[in-house]
Amino acid sequence: MGLYDTYLGVRHRLHEGDPPEHVAIVITERDLLADGAFDTLAEALGWALEYGAERVTVSVSVLDESVVPTLTRELRRLDAPARFVVRSPDDAAIGAGADGDADTGTDDTRTDSTGTDNTGTDDTRTDSTGTDNTGTDDDVPIRVTVGLGGKAEFAAAVREIASDVDAGELDPASIDAADVADRLVFPEEPDLVIKTGAERLSDFAIWQSVYAELYFTDVNWRDFRRRDYLRAVLDFQDRQRRFGR
Repeated sequence: MGLYDTYLGVRHRLHEGDPPEHVAIVITERDLLADGAFDTLAEALGWALEYGAERVTVSVSVLDESVVPTLTRELRRLDAPARFVVRSPDDAAIGAGADGDADTGTDDTRTDSTGTDNTGTDDTRTDSTGTDNTGTDDDVPIRVTVGLGGKAEFAAAVREIASDVDAGELDPASIDAADVADRLVFPEEPDLVIKTGAERLSDFAIWQSVYAELYFTDVNWRDFRRRDYLRAVLDFQDRQRRFGR
């Protein structure tokens, strides 16, 4: 760690403002095509957990849908610092497990680099610290979505609600925001959204990020460093959150 990074880290620790508990990072398929992009992602996930985040969501926006299977496969091999799960459009549509098989109740979470079992079965798995690595998506600290745009995700939730209403399982008059959120792939709302390389969200989590603090940096993903992450966190700590008020 360089001297400047150390300085930013000290500022973060001494800051009176709380760090974001849930950080979202938005990157593109082009970002992941750069040399070392997956290593940068693994490092960024480590920085997020190191500087106070309890949950990290990574959204990979995709223009060419044909690359989704390849990106999904490579992301599931990521040397992440904690347990993680990867979701793609096929998973959302048919409930597929991590290996692309139809969901039969398997757990597709992955252990971190210290774990030994990445088979994606529902067996109990532990990392080197003895931690139980079974559980649902809600239990997993790192979640990655590939090609799951916010518009498509919201439309799918509406279709599911309409189907439940048609089946008589849901009263239209009782539908509220929770009914929509319950049908999203990852419903939790991030505190901070970081987007590198451009000032747009790339159709990320339209519903979930409505009250999130947005941080745009012109640093491209291939050049993203610890100091860039710390700048985003410090910017968050400096803000007075209003949650739409």
